[in-house]
Amino acid sequence: MKKLELFDDKQQEIASLAKALSHPARIAILQFLASTPTCISGDISDYLPLSRTTVSQHLKELKSIGLIQGDVEGLKIKYCLNKEGIEKLNHVFGNLFDEITPSDNKIC
Repeated sequence: MKKLELFDDKQQEIASLAKALSHPARIAILQFLASTPTCISGDISDYLPLSRTTVSQHLKELKSIGLIQGDVEGLKIKYCLNKEGIEKLNHVFGNLFDEITPSDNKIC
């Protein structure tokens, strides 16, 4: 049995989303995409102090978790936020923070 199997699906989902957000470049990419309606991947590497290859790896991670989506336009891929993925992120983390907020009588 893998250690991950000891945790429920909800805990594993939260951990996967947190892992996708665990690099500052990915946060910067999400913020950049939120500030523009759509974006060609080359534009993102111009915005960040990272190579196109590195940005591409971060985009792949964000896309695999469903936070962004990309559409092929000729030789370029146009990336944007995935509304459903971002709503899910807000919901999952909102619920988590509600669950772990201590009540006044439980604060040490």
